[in-house]
Order: sequence, then structure tokens, then C-alpha cells
Amino acid sequence: MYSEKVMDHFMNPRNVGEIQDADGIGEVGNARCGDIMKMYLKIEDGVIVDVKFKTFGCGSAIASSSMATELIKGKTIEEAMEVTNKAVAEALDGLPPIKMHCSLLAEQAIKAALYDYAKKNNIEIKGLENFDPQADVHDHDHEHA
Repeated sequence: MYSEKVMDHFMNPRNVGEIQDADGIGEVGNARCGDIMKMYLKIEDGVIVDVKFKTFGCGSAIASSSMATELIKGKTIEEAMEVTNKAVAEALDGLPPIKMHCSLLAEQAIKAALYDYAKKNNIEIKGLENFDPQADVHDHDHEHA
């Protein structure tokens, strides 16, 4: 049911924790459903030099968070903005359809942290003009294993 990569990132998640003096912090999720993802970014000269996450949720949510941090670490803000939920799922060698919302949560967490960074630094990031950090990505019913 789950790929080896999903299991690996669930059992040995990368970049877990928080960054005390983070330049951008994004929190997304839904307490009703149980998946809550918080991402911390350290950005220098437009490059994400460090990223950490804390996720409360199922194994797929943890694996998606872990993979998302790996995909954006060392990348520019523009490159990080191009990371989609599909890219996260593909990097994990796929997620079951009922768990695709977890990769969407990871994409939203990246955007929420970049949105926070943009707000704090009074800059605009292309692609975040209409981003709503409070939007609920769980607009459908699903169940957790």
C-alpha cells in the first residue's frame, strides 16, 4: 500500500523540529481531521538555507512533510514555489488516493511559510498574491488508517 520511500520518510523523517529565529513560519491543517503541519524557513539572499517541520498527523502527512523539506532545502524562493503536491507525492513514489491530501498539506505549508516571510519583509512573491494561509485543504471527507 505504501512505497518504501513513504515508509522511510515516516520512520526516519528528515528536518524535524523548529527554527527559533525562523524567517518564515507556516501552519496549515485541520484539527477536526487531525493533520496539522508547521514549517519553519531560514532564508538568506533568497535561498532557503534551512527548513524544519513539525507535523501532527498520519504517516503519510509526516512522510509528505519530510519529503517537502528535502525538496526545498537549498532552493531559491522561486524554486520552492514550484513544488506542488504532485511533486511531493511523486518524490515519495506515490501516495494512495485517499492520502493525496497529505501532499497538498505539505505544498500549502511551504506556501504558508513563504507567505509569512513575504509579509514580515514587505516583499511580494510571485504566485502568493491570492494565497490564503487560513484556507482549509480538507474540503472533502476522508479517513485515516
